[in-house]
Amino acid sequence: MAVLRTLLASAVALAAGGAVLAGATDGFRAFTAETARRIAVREHPRAVPPAALQTADGRRIGFDALRGRWLIVDFIYTNCATVCSAQGGVFARLQRELAVPIAAGHVALMSISFDPARDDPAALAAYQRLHGGEGSGWIAARPADAAALAALLRSFGVVAVPDGGGGFVHNAALSVVDPDGRLVAILDWDDAAGAAGYVAQQMTP
Repeated sequence: MAVLRTLLASAVALAAGGAVLAGATDGFRAFTAETARRIAVREHPRAVPPAALQTADGRRIGFDALRGRWLIVDFIYTNCATVCSAQGGVFARLQRELAVPIAAGHVALMSISFDPARDDPAALAAYQRLHGGEGSGWIAARPADAAALAALLRSFGVVAVPDGGGGFVHNAALSVVDPDGRLVAILDWDDAAGAAGYVAQQMTP
């Protein structure tokens, strides 16, 4: 009997633990915060705030002015010598792969700096030149003020923490915003083919 009671108690504990784990991992689908974020965005697209931006050519625009196009968005800071530098190459590749829908005004790429104090228009333009991203279709911009920066980081789920040495520890991804201004998908930061394919598929009648 004692053995039976122990087995029953273990079974109850296991079932309870499984229920807790299922709830915490979105039905066992999400074992990391990043995975959970991607699932949440895919199932419940979220509106991107109409944050004010300043572009590499000095123009001031609101994020809502970009509606009507598919956007592929990343967050960078131009002094980054690691992931952000590689992201520039990814965007240059996307600019080539999506050249036709970009030229037709259906798609745009956007790099947003989370280091606006240092990433002025000249720095943003230099970042694009460094990665061969000059020309139409790739917008590099910085939030116009602290409120715009906070709103965008919160909306896109970006975390950027100063590392004490002039740089940042941050997550990275390719975020897709639909023509209605909603964040609808998040892909790996280096998955240019996946991002291009996703957008092309969504535009197919």
